[in-house]
Amino acid sequence: MRDMSQVLERWGGWARSDSSGVDYSSIAAGFKGLLPQDSKITLSCSDDDGLVIESCMTRLKLKRPEEHALLVAHYLFRIPKRKIAQKEKCDEKLIRIQVQMAEGFIEGCLSWLDVKLDMDVELEPKKLPKKTLTRSAKSLVM
Repeated sequence: MRDMSQVLERWGGWARSDSSGVDYSSIAAGFKGLLPQDSKITLSCSDDDGLVIESCMTRLKLKRPEEHALLVAHYLFRIPKRKIAQKEKCDEKLIRIQVQMAEGFIEGCLSWLDVKLDMDVELEPKKLPKKTLTRSAKSLVM
């Protein structure tokens, strides 16, 4: 199971880059002045991963355009969920639920496509080797 927030953060970095070939407006509709400053370090994904995720985003836009707009605002334009809730004049909890539902939709699309993303190797949780306890030969057992 993938961490969709990390997957979508990398997709957002890929979509923001000039080499993505996907055209998004430079400003999210109605969110002018809310965009945070760009940071110099941006995570990105490969072009193959970006195009697969973009196809899932297109499917989301056809089925649930409001949730698509939330993902684009949050992951592409880096607008915090709290600012989105303030702009929409609704509870932040509702925005968080809608974002989770949209993330679930994208995860379901990726699962249905049965595709392994290049970034999956990097995002897998590292398994620590099991340590076995050994007893020193000099210890006394009482």
